[in-house]
Amino acid sequence: MKYEFAEDIQKKAEEISKILFPHIRLERVKCFRSYGTNSRRTVARCHSIGKLLQKALDVKPFYVLEFISERFDKLSEEEKTKVIIHELMHIPKNFGGGFRHHDHVCSKNIEKNFKIYKKTKNEREENFS
Repeated sequence: MKYEFAEDIQKKAEEISKILFPHIRLERVKCFRSYGTNSRRTVARCHSIGKLLQKALDVKPFYVLEFISERFDKLSEEEKTKVIIHELMHIPKNFGGGFRHHDHVCSKNIEKNFKIYKKTKNEREENFS
């Protein structure tokens, strides 16, 4: 596996977070592209340092969003946005290092958040033009 910082995805994730997820501490979330995976269906993953390791290393919670280049880069812009929303939704409101599971991070909630994001972004663009 090869990893590289994904500045384009980072910027998009920050834009989405500011609109939908203000609890996310953007300075403690980084986006990476990975290359060479053996996984078959995975498009992206959310990683964190577990609470025990946080305590042992005396570090604050930190999240890494991994986007698998072979799959993610082929998606339409709309689907990429939904995948980014999906991964950001895994970060809980307390930003404590844990994860929100797929009972919350589901198609229905992703679509709901995508619609809110699109509407808010369009309204902001109209106000600036």
